[in-house]
Amino acid sequence: MFGGRYSQVTAIRRKDGRIETYEVFKKQSPSLDFLKKIPMIRGIVSLIEASASGAKHLQFASEKFELEEDEDENEVSSSQAEAEQKESKLVMIFGVAVVGVLSLLFGKIIFTALPAFLASVLFDRYVENLILQNLIEGAIKTALLLTYLWMISQAPLIKRVFQYHGAEHKVISTYELGQELTVKNVQKQSTLHYRCGSSFIILSIIVGVIVYSFFSYDNVWDRILTRLLLIPVVLGLSYELLRATNAVRDIPVLTYLGYPGLWLQKLTTREPTDEQVEVAIAAFKRMLELDARVEGEMASRQATFAHSSL
Repeated sequence: MFGGRYSQVTAIRRKDGRIETYEVFKKQSPSLDFLKKIPMIRGIVSLIEASASGAKHLQFASEKFELEEDEDENEVSSSQAEAEQKESKLVMIFGVAVVGVLSLLFGKIIFTALPAFLASVLFDRYVENLILQNLIEGAIKTALLLTYLWMISQAPLIKRVFQYHGAEHKVISTYELGQELTVKNVQKQSTLHYRCGSSFIILSIIVGVIVYSFFSYDNVWDRILTRLLLIPVVLGLSYELLRATNAVRDIPVLTYLGYPGLWLQKLTTREPTDEQVEVAIAAFKRMLELDARVEGEMASRQATFAHSSL
């Protein structure tokens, strides 16, 4: 999946070899555009928006996969398949985005509350220094995250997802280098990329350790509640830090600030096959086409308006 300035495109390969795309134009919202300009708030808004849109694109891929499974087994007629597809689209429109956001919030709550609970129960009786307590909590959170990512990466389906993730990074890097988007050129690039969301995850852990050091607590439940209340602050600061590390990545010394995120991507990306790279290229090119079309329409309207004003 690729998101441009005006559009988002997901591409999948059907079993007959065809590449099919799911295309969504971004709706302009003055209120959201305003919020995205406010530091600290823009990160949370962008995260929620990305979770909602990402859930829709995953639903599209899931629909196509399930439909092909049914076709292979000949268990449903074409009319039934069409009815189920329409129903799935209806669910996607009204519910998938909400489910995506709720899943994000639930996951964030679990990965915030559980490390705080474990750190308090297992280590607080032995460690009195607040900074050390927070470092231990951060270490537990990191260990849980790495274990979770490693475990899900063993599933064949998730491994394919991580391969496509790597293909996305390779395509973007090739485009940024100004090279032609061919499978050969793309496969030469790394699966790691500075602007990946995986970097945001590891930065939120680091930022959390620092932020939590400014707040004391009396017991385990007080600690957990404090962490949950500080989630918006940690997310907002992490987003701003991610923007900062991206801005200075070409400066020799400061480039190392983005390394923790790149290391985490070694778990969330895999080397893609040539066929997967072809799908990623198709999605990216289609996104560029749609963005160019929107920009052309906007330029045409502006020219018409300017002419009518003369």
